Amino acid sequence: MSRIKTTFDRLASEGRKALIPFITAGDPDVALTLPLMHTLVEAGADIIELGVPFSDPMADGPTIQRASERALAKGMTLRKVLELVVAFRASNAETPIVLMGYANPIEAMGLEKFAAAAAKAGVDGVLVVDYPPEEAAAFGAAMKSQGMDPIFLLAPTSTAARITQVAEVASGYVYYVSLAGVTGSGALNIEAVAERLPLIREKTGLPVGVGFGIRDAATAARIAGIADAVVVGSRIIEEIEKSTAETACANVKVLVAGIRRGVDEVKR
Repeated sequence: MSRIKTTFDRLASEGRKALIPFITAGDPDVALTLPLMHTLVEAGADIIELGVPFSDPMADGPTIQRASERALAKGMTLRKVLELVVAFRASNAETPIVLMGYANPIEAMGLEKFAAAAAKAGVDGVLVVDYPPEEAAAFGAAMKSQGMDPIFLLAPTSTAARITQVAEVASGYVYYVSLAGVTGSGALNIEAVAERLPLIREKTGLPVGVGFGIRDAATAARIAGIADAVVVGSRIIEEIEKSTAETACANVKVLVAGIRRGVDEVKR
């Protein structure tokens, strides 16, 4: 059983929802990423989404784009991201790690080679924004052959047919993008999200995480009331941006712990 499934099963038995924070590997520099990963766990993260920086992201708003630019300027690569996972696993064998990024770095390494290297490093799932489900058979098979979960995005514009396609190839969880926009966008309509989730659950028994536009404990609590997981990214990156290297971990811990309390206000 994968660490992701084990985590969701445990949370379900406890009547709790998952908190999935996102940070970009290598932002603001390589040396701070590993301490930030451990800080996220200390603050209550159930799963960590670790962004693989890319020069031309299509789903990321300006905040995460800046994070990718900073990481790339410091020399972060896909191989170095995997090295960070290895380092994290040296002292944490329980918290699932999901890599989130784009196809180009994976294609440059080679899909099969990447799958083997990621599994060896201790990665549990991979979300590739620009692998559409109808073209992701090889990706899904490569992930599953190595015991990892291929994770896919769904959006407010996803048709019933597209949801079915995702359900056929995904495992671990499904990531529902709460609004038709990029990461960090505002105007989160929780009622609209609540209307869409039943259709997704008709097509798949996987847990559904919701992200994009979640910025505080109150919003996280409302999303936790309708979803299985709450995903928070841009707000954490903003906290890192305005912090120094000395204060980043402490500031992120306060922020994420507050969001954790919001998520835990909701019981199944």
